[in-house]
Amino acid sequence: MPLPTAWRIRPPLRHPHDREIWRLAVPAFGALVAEPLFLLADSAIVGRLGPAPLGGLGVAGQALAALVYVFVFLAYGTTAAVARRVGADDLRAALRQGIDGMWLALALGGAIVAAGLPLTGRIVAAFGANAEVAPHAETYLRISLLGIPAMLVILAGTGVLRGLQDARTPLYVSVGSFALNLVLNAVFVLVLGWGIAGSAWGTVIAQTGGAAVYAAVVLRGARRHGASVRPSRAGLHAAVSSGVHLLIRTLALRLVLIAGTAVAARMGTDETAAYPVSFQIWTLLAFTHDAIAIAGQAITGRYLGAGDAAGARAATRRMVEWGVLSGLFFAVAVLAARPYLPALFTSDEGVRSALLAALLAVAALQPVAGVVFVLDGVLIGAGDMRYLAATTALATAVFLPAALAAYRLETGLTGLWTALGLWMLTRLVTLGLRARGEAWLVTGAVRG
Repeated sequence: MPLPTAWRIRPPLRHPHDREIWRLAVPAFGALVAEPLFLLADSAIVGRLGPAPLGGLGVAGQALAALVYVFVFLAYGTTAAVARRVGADDLRAALRQGIDGMWLALALGGAIVAAGLPLTGRIVAAFGANAEVAPHAETYLRISLLGIPAMLVILAGTGVLRGLQDARTPLYVSVGSFALNLVLNAVFVLVLGWGIAGSAWGTVIAQTGGAAVYAAVVLRGARRHGASVRPSRAGLHAAVSSGVHLLIRTLALRLVLIAGTAVAARMGTDETAAYPVSFQIWTLLAFTHDAIAIAGQAITGRYLGAGDAAGARAATRRMVEWGVLSGLFFAVAVLAARPYLPALFTSDEGVRSALLAALLAVAALQPVAGVVFVLDGVLIGAGDMRYLAATTALATAVFLPAALAAYRLETGLTGLWTALGLWMLTRLVTLGLRARGEAWLVTGAVRG
């Protein structure tokens, strides 16, 4: 019996919304993949200096990632706010809101530099660096902190352009920054012999160049549409207000990542070695889901800003279908590659066994992840930040005791990934219920 029309999943690019999803999601995926290449390029070059500098880079990189991850709301909140105004056909106000987001990023970045420089040693110590690694980590972190304002401006600038329905420019800037970073690191470290400090300076310069490109593109748009480039109190207040709830959401997500690593580290050597590998595979696959979610932010905001709630719901339905299809595809891919993946990372039988068990869970959760990521992006695009903060905190509250039970009952990585599965299912239920309702479909240039 054929499925009812409302439940049929059309082939890719055969649905009316497919082209706009594709146009935004594919470049967003490229930009997401390009970002981790910064640290990979640094690692490949710094690794030639010896294990201590490489360890220092790893510690400093974790600290920087934690700092920047907290402020990802600068991209997401800005995308939603700008997209609404684009939908309302008010490009001047859209750029005005985006510029305020970039001013907020610059202010936050300056505050982090001022607070972080005197605390560099303590930050490195908090991440567990030993006496041999710590000096290298402190050197890299002290210099790299100077690039934090540029990194945050890049986040906000990315949000502005995605809100303007432009996902290609962020991709070009990411690729260009990566290429510049690679060249500068090679010259400073391998040719000029500046050591790990050269790697840090190369990255800071590349990040500053990327931020300058974003500023130039946004300022050019502001001049074209007559938007003021001065910070406005109302715009900054709106950016902070949406940012607070997204910050709560982000911290709840971060707590799950930290707690999962901590629990695995206490389970045993095999689990400690296998869990990061399984989670890195999960993260790699998440880039695809997140790319669709980023498209969801921009598309949903634009439709609601234009007053088209029906269009927003129809686009959401199609993006969920994309999420399901990508989830099913990656579930099959992980299962097919599962017998061969452990050999790429280890020859130890115990680690291999633990990783094989974890990969079953990674595969099983892919369809769930596809839907969760999409709906998360849609609700961010709708400006439904308060609900996202509350439900992400709820899902984290479900995960923590489940992860603790996995440790105490000695169920290994199967138990820990079951806890992560409960976390994802809680998010699926709460986000799904919200998406089925009407409360998130608030139309207009500004969400009331």
